[in-house]
Amino acid sequence: MHIVVCIKQVPDSAQIRVHPVTNTIMRQGVPAIVNPYDLFSLEEALRLKDRFGGKVTMLCMGPPQAEDALRKCISFGADDAVLVTDRAFAGADTLATSYALAAGVQQIAKEQAVDIVFTGKQTIDGDTAQVGPGIAKRLGLQLLTYVSRIVETDLDARTITVERRAEGGVQVLRTALPCLITMLENTNELRFATLPAMIHAAGYPVRKWNREQAGIEDVSKIGLKGSPTVVSKVFGPTPRSEKAELLDLDASSLRDVSMNLLQKIFTRHPTLEADLLMKEGS
Repeated sequence: MHIVVCIKQVPDSAQIRVHPVTNTIMRQGVPAIVNPYDLFSLEEALRLKDRFGGKVTMLCMGPPQAEDALRKCISFGADDAVLVTDRAFAGADTLATSYALAAGVQQIAKEQAVDIVFTGKQTIDGDTAQVGPGIAKRLGLQLLTYVSRIVETDLDARTITVERRAEGGVQVLRTALPCLITMLENTNELRFATLPAMIHAAGYPVRKWNREQAGIEDVSKIGLKGSPTVVSKVFGPTPRSEKAELLDLDASSLRDVSMNLLQKIFTRHPTLEADLLMKEGS
C-alpha cells in the first residue's frame, strides 16, 4: 500500500496579527506549524501502514522553510517527503495549489502507484476546504470528505469503507481505490515521535522539486497567474467594548430572567421581534 499525505505549513493562528494600516497578515516573528487538520490525516495514514505495511509519502507545496514541517512528519513515522517549492508558486490560491499538488502526486505515482491520498479537512489559514476536492477532481480520484472513521479496507477487492460526518448524521460509504480522503478533526490521536525517529528526521534528505521536476509545464496555472481569487482586504474583528452581564438566578425565577433577557435583546435590536413574528406567521 502506498499512501500520499498532503500537508501545509501554516502560521500559528494563535499568534497572527493584522497590520493596522495595510490590513495584511503580519507573518514576521510568527512561528510556523503543520496545519493541525493535516495531522489527523497523517495519523490515519500511519495506522493503515501499521496494519497493511507499505509506504507513506508526505507532499507539501511551500517555501523552502516548509521542509521543517515535512521533517516533523518523518519523525512521526512517514517514510518519504517531497517539497514542491518554486518562486513560480507564490501567491497561489486554492485552484493553483490543487493543480500543483495534483502534479506532485502524479510524479510520485510514477515511482510507485498511489492507493490513497489523504488531506486535512481544511487549513487554519484559508479555511476553504477546497484543495482536497480540487486534487481529487484533477486526478480523477473517488472523493470521500469529512471522514470520521475508516471502517474497513479490503486491498484484495480494492475497496475502502468509511464513516462520513453529514448534517443529518453519519453516512457509511464504500468506494473503490484509489481515492482521496479528507479527515475530520478529533478523529484520532497523533502518536508521539520517539527520540531515534526525531534524530532520523533531522538528517533525512527531503526531496525538493521545482516546477519542472513536479511535472508542471504550463506556468499560467500556478502562482498568481493561475489564481482567479483575489484577497482585497484582511482585517481582525473589532473588540467589543461592553462586558458580559451577570444574571442573578437566585433572586428571580428562570422565567423572569428569560423574559428580561429577551426584552433587552429586542430593545437593542428593534426589528428583531417583528422579523421573528413574520417568519413564524409564514
